[in-house]
Amino acid sequence: MKFVSRHLEGEKMTDLCHEFGISRKTGYKIFERYEKCGIDGLKDRAKNPKRYGNKLPIQIETYILNIKKEYPSWGAPKIRDRLIRKYPDVKTPAKSTIHALLDRHGLVSPRGRKRYKAKGTELSNGKNPNDLWCTDYKGEFMLGDQRYCYPLTITDFASRFLLACEGQDSTKEKFAFTVFERVFKEYGLPGGIRSDNGCPFSSTQALFGLSRLSVWWLRLGIAIERIVPGHPEQNGRHERMHLTLKKETTKPPGMNFLQQQEKFDAFSKQFNFDRPHEALGMKYPGEVYKPSTRIYQGLPEVKYPFHDRTVNVTLCGRICIRKKKIHLSQVFAGQAIGIKEMSDGIWLTSFMDYDLGYFDEDSSTFEQLDNPFGPKVLPPPEGSQKESQTPLKNNLPKMMEANLVGKTTEFQGETIL
Repeated sequence: MKFVSRHLEGEKMTDLCHEFGISRKTGYKIFERYEKCGIDGLKDRAKNPKRYGNKLPIQIETYILNIKKEYPSWGAPKIRDRLIRKYPDVKTPAKSTIHALLDRHGLVSPRGRKRYKAKGTELSNGKNPNDLWCTDYKGEFMLGDQRYCYPLTITDFASRFLLACEGQDSTKEKFAFTVFERVFKEYGLPGGIRSDNGCPFSSTQALFGLSRLSVWWLRLGIAIERIVPGHPEQNGRHERMHLTLKKETTKPPGMNFLQQQEKFDAFSKQFNFDRPHEALGMKYPGEVYKPSTRIYQGLPEVKYPFHDRTVNVTLCGRICIRKKKIHLSQVFAGQAIGIKEMSDGIWLTSFMDYDLGYFDEDSSTFEQLDNPFGPKVLPPPEGSQKESQTPLKNNLPKMMEANLVGKTTEFQGETIL
């Protein structure tokens, strides 16, 4: 308004535009709006376009909404098919457009998120050292400086050897990574690790309850065992060690983490080399335990020779294929995944020796399998009575089952499924 009033009083447009920091084109546009509309011409105008090139006609929108009200259980694909049959000459909107229209009018029920429910896995009976390790966090307790301590413990199932007892200030997985890597470097790799279903060994938010720590174990070729929730007796040997640990190191506790760790180190040495164990025939755990012959050498390269492609999971936990994004899980971020097309647009997804599930390329949806820790869905040789241990989803096409019938292959003189 000041700009317009000063120009009306006779000041030159060039000088005014220079003083107000605008171009002469903008200055003339402002003055022309004032001449046409008065004061209202100086108000801000809406930025939205006057017309939308691909906007649905009101008749089509009304027809879609009427179908949805008549058939509440119908989704966008069925409504779109009805549109094609009813008006074959009209340009049919995409399924995503129909779904967005229904969502704007509150006619779409949000799909409930499928949460992982821990059930436990099959448990082995490691008879030799390093066949099976057990791990857990002993219950937290308060130190003398009023901080809580969460001891992370690792034992060998067969020899009861206490591999690690590290006091932590939380159960975050980044601290557990450090402890396990140190133990792997010192004692080698076990065949499997048994744990409960708590953090950081498992995650209820992730696919199959996996965590970054357990995915790391799988990359190292370590099998995962989990006890049934509410049954600590399935990890009884480890829990019994915790009872002794509590009596001898926490009453009284150390004044700080350094003093408490000295107690843990002294207990570990005495538990392994000075304390006879009745279940071992009064031998020391250190006399029975031997380091693993599997040397820790970092993460091995993952290859999928029997899959069509190898893709890397993005940092946000997605698989990108043919400009489609399929959400898998963030615990696999940065990991190489093998995918194999079982039928038109249906892909089998595998990680290491485990089949995770299938995804539909058209709908970009992922359907997980029931058993994440079973072997790959690769069939037995023809004529064998042994069937695949990983069941298919009932809603997968029958032709997919036919595609699972495979043959043996010769590789370096050995027969491989």
